[in-house]
Amino acid sequence: MSHHDDDQLRLIDYQGRTIRLSEERRAHILEHPEMSNQLDWIKETIASPDFVVATVADSSVQVYHRFYLQTPVTRKYLLVAVKMVIGDAFVLTAFFSNRSKKGVTIWPP
Repeated sequence: MSHHDDDQLRLIDYQGRTIRLSEERRAHILEHPEMSNQLDWIKETIASPDFVVATVADSSVQVYHRFYLQTPVTRKYLLVAVKMVIGDAFVLTAFFSNRSKKGVTIWPP
């Protein structure tokens, strides 16, 4: 079976941009037990982040953060890393963390 657009989830971010979540990345993220049912939170974090950081290592990687009081692993940030390239954006990974990612805050301005 060929992989094409049908395998992509399209998420809309806080600026109205389309962020692709491929089947392969989704499988990778959901492999982690605490992430198994978190697709709605991933969507929510992208649509309505508390803040977004461009990472130190690669400014084209933007990490969307949203704080949740109750997660499968207590109070945590959900971090969703998105690769931004010209005309495209896609989810690299998503995970829970105690801390925000270091980098330049690009939103809110």
